Amino acid sequence: MIQFEHHQLDNGLQVILAPQENRSLVATSLLYRVGSRNDPKGRSGFAHLFEHLMFAGGQSVDNFDERLQAAGGDSNAFTSRDLTVYFNMVPSENLDTALWLESDRMRGLKFSQKILQTQQRVVVEEFKETCLEQPYGDAEHHLYGLAFDKHPYRHPVIGEDFSQIELAKLGDVKDFFYRYYRPNNAILCLCGGFEPAKVLGRIEQFFGDIPTGPIDFEALPQDLPQTEHKQKTVYGEVPSPALYLGYRAVGRLHPDFHALTVLGYLLGGGKSSLLRRQLMREQEIFHSLSVGMSNSFDPDLFQIIGVPDEDVDFEAAREKLLNAIEQFKFNGLPEQEMLKVINRLKIINFYSDVSLDSRAEELCFFAALGKPEMINEEYDRIKAVTVEDLNRCAKAYLVLSNCSEINYLPE
Repeated sequence: MIQFEHHQLDNGLQVILAPQENRSLVATSLLYRVGSRNDPKGRSGFAHLFEHLMFAGGQSVDNFDERLQAAGGDSNAFTSRDLTVYFNMVPSENLDTALWLESDRMRGLKFSQKILQTQQRVVVEEFKETCLEQPYGDAEHHLYGLAFDKHPYRHPVIGEDFSQIELAKLGDVKDFFYRYYRPNNAILCLCGGFEPAKVLGRIEQFFGDIPTGPIDFEALPQDLPQTEHKQKTVYGEVPSPALYLGYRAVGRLHPDFHALTVLGYLLGGGKSSLLRRQLMREQEIFHSLSVGMSNSFDPDLFQIIGVPDEDVDFEAAREKLLNAIEQFKFNGLPEQEMLKVINRLKIINFYSDVSLDSRAEELCFFAALGKPEMINEEYDRIKAVTVEDLNRCAKAYLVLSNCSEINYLPE
């Protein structure tokens, strides 16, 4: 059981403190409820660009990383469809440095055309490297663009096209910052070696006078349930064909989420998983197979991705995979295999709890969902999944009329 305190400052900043005795480090996680779902119209990739801008430092600091590293710390960040999260790990005695640096850039950034242009170049190069130069790098762009018609999940986190990143203006940056990067839209979590009462006072000192912002998120357009199979063929410089199946599924708080998570591990979460065992080890049809449920706030995709062996016909491999899914649905999933998966997820959950940075991230994430106590309930929810739940979810969601399919073929 992870013990934590949940506080809220007068300006709306949520604070979660999870002290742990005999730890010499503190992990901080500062989450802002803004992701690619909030990108301005015609500016996909903007939230991710902004993540990079934050490392130029606040009004008092020219370089965030350099100041943190001088205090023996390190930092990182990520942007998702729903959130942007900034991590720091510092020695306990230098926690004030991390808190001051985070409060400084929440208070205000150095808005300059030079900094914007520098980070635009960095993100454009990242886009080219990961999406254009990597084989299958834009596959998810095609899959989500096919699966969603209206919801902003259809736009990639890194952006649809780097030209949209290049179009960002300094005025867009300022508007975005003062709309989303406010304390009443943020959650700060600390895990590790510290005294909660003392640290809460320091957090109040650093963050307490930062002004709030208007939280006026627009309602997101929602897609209707999918009722017909969608298929698209993409050609690119790839070494071999690949198959991407995206089944419209559920959001993070839906009752079926944990059953679908277990189903993903059961079908393709390891060497002994059902699809990998049958189609990779026994029949040697696929070179690689992966299956998984996305962890998004709103209904997202349950994905199955496969690359056939070089000497296997793509259409034959595709049919084998689809037939295998149908057979598992028809025959039912084996309970013994499900219990193995649940035991494996227990180990994964345990090591996630031990890691300070993972614990801080998860507490922030669940708090953003409005339920930080879920960090102590996750394994119980997984353990409560039954084989009947798995079979029901497989039959309900893994249906071809609910599937968007990308056939990624060599040019």
